[in-house]
Amino acid sequence: MHSVWNALAKAIPDRLASSTMIALAYLASGLVGAAVFGVPPQQSWPYVVASAALQSCYLILLTTSYKHGDFAQVYPLARGLAVLLVAGVATTFLAEKLSFWQLAGVAVVAGSLLSLALTKHGATASAGRNRKGTFFAVLTGAAIAAYTVVDGVGVRVSGQPMAYVSWLFLLQGMVIPLICWRMASESRSFPQRVARYWKPGFIGGLVSMLAYGIVVWAQSLAPLAVVSALRETSVLLAGVIGAVFFNEKFSRLRLGLTAIAVAGIAAIQLG
Repeated sequence: MHSVWNALAKAIPDRLASSTMIALAYLASGLVGAAVFGVPPQQSWPYVVASAALQSCYLILLTTSYKHGDFAQVYPLARGLAVLLVAGVATTFLAEKLSFWQLAGVAVVAGSLLSLALTKHGATASAGRNRKGTFFAVLTGAAIAAYTVVDGVGVRVSGQPMAYVSWLFLLQGMVIPLICWRMASESRSFPQRVARYWKPGFIGGLVSMLAYGIVVWAQSLAPLAVVSALRETSVLLAGVIGAVFFNEKFSRLRLGLTAIAVAGIAAIQLG
């Protein structure tokens, strides 16, 4: 599901416009969810606010990363690094325990993503561009790990996953469009740019909302490192969507890394 909404977002060449429409879908679903599921417990509110702030930072960092690095370099690096950081924080500071197979599966998935970022597809730009892209990709990965851990702890504290995620989407839906508007090079014409892609953007937002809602719910039940690793395999599986719908080349290397990631998923399931 994560790979599906990324594919829908990729179909929109204007990243700020797509992010805005996705956020507006968050806002709509958040309003409905808040009305249906109510307000999460008071002790979970610091996590809701912190996560909304971190995910806003993630958007800014990811957009900046794409300015200085190639998509094939930036996205897998950020996602693979996030898997490792979440695993490190969860096992060290949250006392989460992973079985041998779970640990091996997490390592295999993270290694597959990082290997994808280091292929020749990520080395097509100049050295300076690669360095800047790598720098911002690392910061992006740290932001992903941060909001993942915050949401994992927050949803457990709340004890009400649906109320928690509804208010999280509501806050994001209010903040992210403002950030995108401020980042737009021509702010006056930005509403027209958003309206141009409203249908794929809004559908992508609904799919994204459902996908991350499932992730947050899963974090209330399973170790954060396992949920993070399973979620990020979509980066590799998205290659299949790219090959089928966008006529992108699906190289033997990517096929091999995808197969390795699937083996990692199997190892996690064995755990």
